[in-house]
Parts: sequence; structure tokens; C-alpha cells
Amino acid sequence: MRRDAKLTSDQLAALSGVSRAMISKIERSVSVPTATVLGKLAAALKVSLSQLLGSPHQRAPQLLKLSEQSVFRDPETGFERRSLSPVFADGAVDLAFNRLPAKRSARFPAHHAGMEEHLFVHEGTLTVILGETAFVVSAGDTLFYPSNCDHEFRNETDRPVSFLVVIEDRSKR
Repeated sequence: MRRDAKLTSDQLAALSGVSRAMISKIERSVSVPTATVLGKLAAALKVSLSQLLGSPHQRAPQLLKLSEQSVFRDPETGFERRSLSPVFADGAVDLAFNRLPAKRSARFPAHHAGMEEHLFVHEGTLTVILGETAFVVSAGDTLFYPSNCDHEFRNETDRPVSFLVVIEDRSKR
């Protein structure tokens, strides 16, 4: 994606705040990045995490078996993100299933303008920090937010939390 965007490693490093050395390690599959690092790279490239992690599909009916779904696991926090929807080149909508272990958090930098998220907690209770505002979202609750601000998912409980996020890129319209 960096090459497709006609960016050098130095340019992507400057845009994302991720070191050129770390970008090189990720591109060579020598290092597994954290969710925060992936979020910074996705924001700089103006793509979703699913687009960054998966390969584009054609817009046609398709079944994604569990074994075909892209999964990212943050090596530091245990945060897990599974892409449930096919990745399309236009990146208009993305559905992701997330799991966050007890007493852990995952931070993401602001996405580009036009990105919006619809979050549904399936199991447990999740604290979502949007800029300076905290929302406690319990099982069955939903939260909508423009994601062009720093955001953090916190599990302040003693049990894992699972939640779905639908990401819509309205800038692609």
C-alpha cells in the first residue's frame, strides 16, 4: 500500500509517526505491530485496518469462511480484531469482530475525516474513550461516533469483552 500510494518509507514515517525502521520490519514480516502502530499506519494511508491487513475482493456475493477471515492480534495487549466483511477497494464499509481481554486496552489514533463507527457490545462491558469523553457500553448497547479523533477501547472488568464495529468511510462517496 505504501508503494501504491507512491510513498517512500521516510514519507510514510513522517505522515504516521511510526519509525522508518519499524515500517521496514512490518513490511518484511519481521515484527508484529501493535494495534496503535497499525492504526497510525492506516490513518496515514487513509485506509481502514481491514484494508491494511487484507487483500481486496470483487463486489460479488461471497462467503468468507472463518479460516479465510483476517485476524490481527496485538502482541502487547491481546486485543484481537477479526475482519468479517470482504475488503473492497473502495473501503466503504467494514465489519469487524473484536475481543479485548480483562483489564486491557487498545488505542487508535484519529482516522481521516469522514470515517464513522457503529459499535455494538456483544458480551461484557466496554469503556470507549473518544478524545476527552468516556462512554460505558454494556452488552446489547450501541455507540455511534465519528472516528476522526483519538479513541481507546478499555476493558476495566475481570472478564473479556467482545464487540462488533461497523466502520463506514463516508469520504469515499
